[in-house]
Amino acid sequence: MVRREAIQGCLLGTAVGDALGLPYEGLSPRRAARLWGPPSRYRLLAGWGMVSDDAEHTVMVVESLIESAGDVAAFECALAKRLRRWFWALPAGVGMATAKACAKLTVGVSPKRSGVYSAGNGPAMRTAMLGVFSQSDPQLASLVHANTTITHTDPRAEMGALAIAVAAQCAAAGVSAPDDYLGRLKRHVIVNDSEEFVTRMERAVAHAKQRGATAELADEFGLGRGVGGYVLDCVPVVVHCWLTNQDDFRAAMETVIACGGDADTNAAMLGGILGAGLGPDAIPREWRDRLLLFPMSLRQFDRLANQLVDTIDSGKPRKTTSPWWIAHLVRNLAFLLVVLLHGLRRVAPPY
Repeated sequence: MVRREAIQGCLLGTAVGDALGLPYEGLSPRRAARLWGPPSRYRLLAGWGMVSDDAEHTVMVVESLIESAGDVAAFECALAKRLRRWFWALPAGVGMATAKACAKLTVGVSPKRSGVYSAGNGPAMRTAMLGVFSQSDPQLASLVHANTTITHTDPRAEMGALAIAVAAQCAAAGVSAPDDYLGRLKRHVIVNDSEEFVTRMERAVAHAKQRGATAELADEFGLGRGVGGYVLDCVPVVVHCWLTNQDDFRAAMETVIACGGDADTNAAMLGGILGAGLGPDAIPREWRDRLLLFPMSLRQFDRLANQLVDTIDSGKPRKTTSPWWIAHLVRNLAFLLVVLLHGLRRVAPPY
């Protein structure tokens, strides 16, 4: 039951964070506050929330884990298949590195050679579930590597993805001490090859131990105008927000989104970590009830969680059933219209 709740919470927390942060994406903290106010409710579509690639990629990771039972080669092939199909449905707002990698997969490039050199947060946004799933350090490292290099080959992207996965692993296991988290992370990272990354993560942990505000850490890193998608910027801020809000999903979401920048992905990563530790019931009901997931659904999330638990327990791969491809295409076209209308609102006052 604990494992099932961790998986359910990770899935739902990612989706809720994605939907809450989406209207604030790309805005500075000051502009976001003046335009939308606090991120206390969904503001994209008349009080309803819609998800983007952050939640969609997490679902693809879950399906790939079920289909592969954690075998790395099979996981890589299953994820490549889903990334191709997702790309064919014309998703809006795809990151440049992910788009290039998916285009390469589409024309037949192997998933081992499809990645592009980028330190963006694409792999980190879909990696929390790997921390919940993995039963050992080698398994976690291998799955994170496959999950990362299929789209991003810069080692920093993998370090950032590992940091999010280890945080979710700690949250699901009830490991809450900042030093314990940092110790687990350093088991995966060769310090001499990642000095800047480790230094930033050490600073984030030290700041969290002092109970400093997340916005203060962002300012210290020179991110006062927004926390962007570069993993050495966003991952330490997200981890700090988790460490200082481990029992309060609402406060954590409002805090990280208020930092501005790539708000939907930052909130999605944080939501996945917190959901893994707190379970789905800790997520405010109004956020759960007003989440538009079509062609996915909360019932599908529960079914995937049950399938993943069965896969972990049995060690055997299982088939998954995804919504029809055309349903994703229709949804993406409707989503694009909503985003365009939302963009028009952004050019209007107040500034």
